[in-house]
Amino acid sequence: MTLPLRPVSAVGALADALRRRVLSGEIAPGTPLPEQEIAAAYGVARPTVREALATLVHEGLLRRERNRSAYVPEVTLDDLDDLMYVRRPLEDLMAQAVAGRRVPAAEAALARMDALPVDAAWAESVSEHMALHQALIEAVGSPRLERLYSALAAETRLGLVRLREVYTDRDVLVHEHRELLDTIADGPVEAARAAVAAHLSHAWGGDAPS
Repeated sequence: MTLPLRPVSAVGALADALRRRVLSGEIAPGTPLPEQEIAAAYGVARPTVREALATLVHEGLLRRERNRSAYVPEVTLDDLDDLMYVRRPLEDLMAQAVAGRRVPAAEAALARMDALPVDAAWAESVSEHMALHQALIEAVGSPRLERLYSALAAETRLGLVRLREVYTDRDVLVHEHRELLDTIADGPVEAARAAVAAHLSHAWGGDAPS
């Protein structure tokens, strides 16, 4: 049976466009996003803009305060330090559970990252990077671990915007994740745990490592 595909709504298309710009770093932290200006720039009605912005606020990629336009929140190096402080034990649990096996969904995300064209927006790398790590977490089979990890998703994605300063050559990013997946798959557990810990101790660009 063939199921019809729903066309992408104007709200969804605008949210996608703004999301790509945020995750590629084109819209810098603190930049206001006035509804009227966005409506004019994209040729859509203000209610469409309002819904698209609400979608990104819900995802945590934008923040909105009373009497102020939506804006991209600043994720400081201290924020990133704290983010990694929380992520490390969660991904350590993943390493213990997944060591010794391949995770097809993570392998697929890495293959998609590797296949991106040279001029692909950084947002595309962010998307596949997130998909790879999410797939590893889901491979554990713990709904509670997934919920805890998902709560960090927005800040993680915003933090990954900084990494474009570190990974000017995407092949390096692909190579590091290939090594990570291979080490986890090969085991033993302690080797997998060490690889994950090292992977989460990279520098964020321009300052001290996180």
